[in-house]
Amino acid sequence: MDFFHYKNGELYCEEVPVKEIAEKYSTPLFIYSLKTLARHFEVTSRAFDNIPHIICYAAKANPNLAILRVAALCGAGCDVVSEGELRSALRAGINRNKIVFSGVGKTDAEIAAAIKAGILFICAESMQELKTIAMIARSLGKSARVAVRVNPDIDPGTHPYIATGLKETKFGMDERSSLKAYRFCRKNRWLEPIGISMHIGSQIETTRPYFEAATKIVELFKYLWKQNIRLKYIDIGGGWAAHFRHDNKLPSPEDYVSAVKDLFIGLPVTVIAEPGRSVVGNAGIFVMRVIAVKRNPGKSFCIVDGGMNDFIRPALYGARHTVEPVAPRKGRKGVFDVVGPVCENSDFFALGAKMPIIMKGDLVALFTAGAYGATMSSNYNSRRRAAEVAVAGKKIILVRKREKLADLISGQDMSGINDKLVRGLQ
Repeated sequence: MDFFHYKNGELYCEEVPVKEIAEKYSTPLFIYSLKTLARHFEVTSRAFDNIPHIICYAAKANPNLAILRVAALCGAGCDVVSEGELRSALRAGINRNKIVFSGVGKTDAEIAAAIKAGILFICAESMQELKTIAMIARSLGKSARVAVRVNPDIDPGTHPYIATGLKETKFGMDERSSLKAYRFCRKNRWLEPIGISMHIGSQIETTRPYFEAATKIVELFKYLWKQNIRLKYIDIGGGWAAHFRHDNKLPSPEDYVSAVKDLFIGLPVTVIAEPGRSVVGNAGIFVMRVIAVKRNPGKSFCIVDGGMNDFIRPALYGARHTVEPVAPRKGRKGVFDVVGPVCENSDFFALGAKMPIIMKGDLVALFTAGAYGATMSSNYNSRRRAAEVAVAGKKIILVRKREKLADLISGQDMSGINDKLVRGLQ
């Protein structure tokens, strides 16, 4: 459920007309509904009932400080994958005892930062990484709390680029390697093994692979317990799907939790879940203005001022998001390819979309843009990153300014390039 709705023929975010926001802050523009975000945190946490749990919001989905601040105020923790995300989470007020640091390629500096910050645990993805964590912990004179990421070799049935729980991917350790890892931890005074973790992918649209993977992790937890390796946390990851289209019939957060929560009844453990997309995806839209309507033989193009640099998911994954006019005209409809101005054929948002007739100057909204939108944006084609706005009831809050043209060359330096240098190259 979200709080974007049509009222009197016009799209609203909570109690504010989207047109009003676009006129104030220009386009392209990300708009977030904080009421939707808060509701999703509450629904996800409630689904666990009496099972001890921590909701660690996956910051990679949208690390805007305003989003992280709402997570903190809703009592959530954070799953981070870089020192940048760690710093943002702490700055937003996320409890350090609810932060887990994931990721297959942590640098020594990032591991040191995580140990110094005293977060809940670092999730180790290989024996070499465990040894590195131990070495850095020893150099700091401070033990490191760790979990081992186990790769359950379960096909999540999602896009291959975001399937992370198969044995041929770079993520985690197989069961045999993970047992060696825990034995290594038990013998090393600088490592405190407190958790076991998994993450099988993103946009998982059925609960079955999630249940199968969680079952394997729980069995491994029980085996380790018998070996006197007493872990306190089972991290079941995230990857829960968000509805990209109005006709999607996908599981809800309650469905994902219900599929696995019986596995934890009676276990002396706290369950960690890492939802990102399912929490913030439907809390955001991406609003664009129509630059032109171009008609070729047999095809009509709605050319908008947003591009694949702003929202890359359709180009990268072939993702099919709903795109609709902000103020749809009554009467006949047309079929449009909604495309951007970037110099790539993959610069599209919708292909063959049936919509009310579109005209130059109209506003269109791409739904489910709260996750992996702004965070994956770039300056390709020397385009400025879009502004981001949050809405709470009738209140409009600018949570990220639009980049200026000067920002595009900030940090670059051509002072060392001169005529003499170039002549010497010829």
